Amino acid sequence: MRGRFITFEGIDGAGKSTHLRTVQAWLAARGLTVVVTREPGGTPIGEAIRQLLLDRTSRMDAETEVLLMFAARHEHIVRIIRPALEQGQWVLCDRFTDATRAYQGGGRGVSMPRIESLATWVQQGLEPDLTFLFDVSVTTARQRMGERSPADRFEGEEGAFHERVRAVYRELATQNPARIRTVDAGRSPEEVQNSLEKELSSFWKAKSLF
Repeated sequence: MRGRFITFEGIDGAGKSTHLRTVQAWLAARGLTVVVTREPGGTPIGEAIRQLLLDRTSRMDAETEVLLMFAARHEHIVRIIRPALEQGQWVLCDRFTDATRAYQGGGRGVSMPRIESLATWVQQGLEPDLTFLFDVSVTTARQRMGERSPADRFEGEEGAFHERVRAVYRELATQNPARIRTVDAGRSPEEVQNSLEKELSSFWKAKSLF
């Protein structure tokens, strides 16, 4: 049986990377083989592109940024995601194309039709089965980021940039309610974990995976 593809989205500082481990543990406890990966990255080429994209000294046109994201994504899909799914493994990915829509489309202002054209070409019909959107105010997210290491190229953007990113994420959730489950990430870690487990149980039952 084909595995399932779950993605984790949200503005920087929303806590998605932390809660990805909650989902990983929940699935592993049910005997599933879980592959955890990230974007941009996941492959040697993808990780090299990631370093370039996140480097605070990098200067590039917004459309160059989009093309690099999809170049890394193509390698990721071909080398990691599709093979794992075909082997019946579950893939958990920290960011996918929704991030490109939010960051490069919303944040940078790149044409959404152009992004969708690249998505159609690169993904060849591959879409997440489930997406968790960790939603939190930009103020809270920036406070959390202030406790971390020096900001990367995206984390260091002004608040207005992150507001635009968040707005697109929320719009995507409204447009895709069957796939995208919004999680209030401003709550305590325990409350977020409880919400995740409820959503996972609902998804599991709806797909007749018991």
